[in-house]
Amino acid sequence: MSRPSSFRPSSGVRSVLTVAEALTVPSLRDAHPEVLAGDLDVPVRWVHVSDSDRVAALLDGGELLLTTGAGWAGTDAALAGLVHALADADLAGIVLELGTRFAVAPPALVAACRERDLALVALEREVKFVAVTEDVHRRIIAGQVEALEERQRLHDLFTGLSLRGAAVEVVVRETARALRAPVVLEDLAHEVVVADAFDLPDAEALAGWTERSRRRDAAWTRVPVAARGTHWGELVALPGPPHPAGRATVLEQAATTLALSRLSDPSDAWARLRGDLLLGALLAERFVVTADIETRLAASGFPVAGRSLFAVVQGAGAGSVTGAASDAGAAASAGSVAGAGARGSGPSGEAWTPGALATRFGPSAPTLSGQVGSERVLLVSAPQGQGLSDRMLAGLGSVAVSEPASSVDELRTALSLVRRLARRAAPGEVLRAGDRPLARLAAELGGDDRLRAHSARMLGPLIRHDEASGGDLLRVLAAVVAHPANRTAAAAASHLSRSVFYQRLALIGDLLGADLDDGETLAALHLALLAHGG
Repeated sequence: MSRPSSFRPSSGVRSVLTVAEALTVPSLRDAHPEVLAGDLDVPVRWVHVSDSDRVAALLDGGELLLTTGAGWAGTDAALAGLVHALADADLAGIVLELGTRFAVAPPALVAACRERDLALVALEREVKFVAVTEDVHRRIIAGQVEALEERQRLHDLFTGLSLRGAAVEVVVRETARALRAPVVLEDLAHEVVVADAFDLPDAEALAGWTERSRRRDAAWTRVPVAARGTHWGELVALPGPPHPAGRATVLEQAATTLALSRLSDPSDAWARLRGDLLLGALLAERFVVTADIETRLAASGFPVAGRSLFAVVQGAGAGSVTGAASDAGAAASAGSVAGAGARGSGPSGEAWTPGALATRFGPSAPTLSGQVGSERVLLVSAPQGQGLSDRMLAGLGSVAVSEPASSVDELRTALSLVRRLARRAAPGEVLRAGDRPLARLAAELGGDDRLRAHSARMLGPLIRHDEASGGDLLRVLAAVVAHPANRTAAAAASHLSRSVFYQRLALIGDLLGADLDDGETLAALHLALLAHGG
C-alpha cells in the first residue's frame, strides 16, 4: 500500500515531479540508479542534501534526500529508526550514493524502507549532488510555471463562457476537451444531465452510470456544482491524462461556471435541458449506434430494457397540410432546441413540464420530455404490458400516441409516425397510431423514392394551384380523406361553408381528373397526403 503523504497533489497534477520522474533527469540517469524499495509515485517538492542522521528534524515534507550516509550509525536498529523518522517526516525518497559510508545498501535499511514504502534508490557511481539539485529544481520550477500558465488559461476560458452565458452543454464540452477525457454533469439522483464522452462511445463511457456513480469510483475526479448553500449535482471526469493545472482544478473552474448559470435558472432547468438535448439528438439522428442511444437514455433515468416504450407528440390542432409539411421539414433539418420563449406556451404548456409529467405518470413510468423546434415530444417508459390510458393523456392537448415499442429502434420508428399523426390531430384529440394503419405504412415507407414519386404525381396539380393562388385545396383534400363518408364533417373540418366546400371539391376533382367518391382513389390520395407530410 502506498505511504500516505501530505504533499500528494490533486488528481492529475503535472506541476509536481514524482520520484520516478526525478530519476530521469540527466545527472541521476547517468549514475544508473537502482531502485531497492518503496513507492516511486510520490511527489517531490524539493531536494535536500544531508549526511546527518538527525536530518528528519530539518524536513518540511516532500523532499528527495541526497546522501552518502556518512553520518549514519551502522547498526540495524539505528538505520531502522532513521527510516521511520524520515517516513514520519513525509520524505519523498532517499537517494543513497554508495562507496563513501556503505559499499552496498545495508539490508536493515532496505527492509525498513520496504516496510514503510519509502523510496530507496542506490547510486553505484559518484555524482555531483549540486548538479542533481539543479536538474530536479529546474524541472519542478518549469512544472510550476506551466501550471500557473494553464490555470490562467482556464480562468480566461471559463470566465469568458460565464460572461457570455454559454449553454451548459458548451461548458461540459469545453471541460472534456481541456481534460481530454469524458465529462458528465449529473444531478443529485446520479442521473446524467449532460455528457461529453470525448473520444469514447456513449455505450462505453456511460454504461451502468447511476450504479457506478453511487459507488464513488476512486479513479473518477468529481466536484460539486453548488452555490449559496444549494447543491444541484456533480461534475465528473472519467480517467484521462494528467493536466498541468490538476484535473480537479479544471473541474472546479467549470463547476463554478455552471453554478453561476444555475442560480438564475428555474428549478427544473436541468430536467428540461436533459429532455431537449436528448430528444433533439434523437430526432436529428445524431446517434449512429443504437447501443449509444440506449445507454444515454438509461443513464438519464429513462430505462429501456424490458419496458414498454411510448412516444407522444403534441399537435398544433387541425392546421393546414402545407403548413404541417413545412413545419416537419424545418424540425427534421434543424433538430434544434427551442428557446425559453417557446416553452410552456399554449393552454397545455404547464402539463408538459418535467414535474407535472412525473406526477401524471408516476414513479413506475419515467418520462423524458422536450421541445424540439416547434414540437413538444414526450417519451414514456412504462412497465412491460402497461399502456397509456386516456386519463393519463388528458390535459396534454391534441396529441398522437404510438403503440408500445420494446426497443429503441422500434421507438424511433414509432416516433417518426406519431410526429406525422400529431399534425392531423384536432384540438384536444388523442390520435393513437394503432388506429391509423395507413399513416403507419406511410411513415414506415417514408424513405422510399417510389412513395415520394406517388405523392408528387397525385398531388402535383393541387400543390401548384395552392402555391400560385394561395389556395387551400390540400387542406380541403385532407379533410375529405379524414371523413370519407361524411361530407358535412369534412366541410366542418375545412372551416368552410358547405357551398364553398363543394366548390373546392369540384375544383379538386377537375384538377386531378379523379372521382373523389371512389374508395381506391381516396385511399391513394390519402397515402399521397401522408407521404407529403399531412
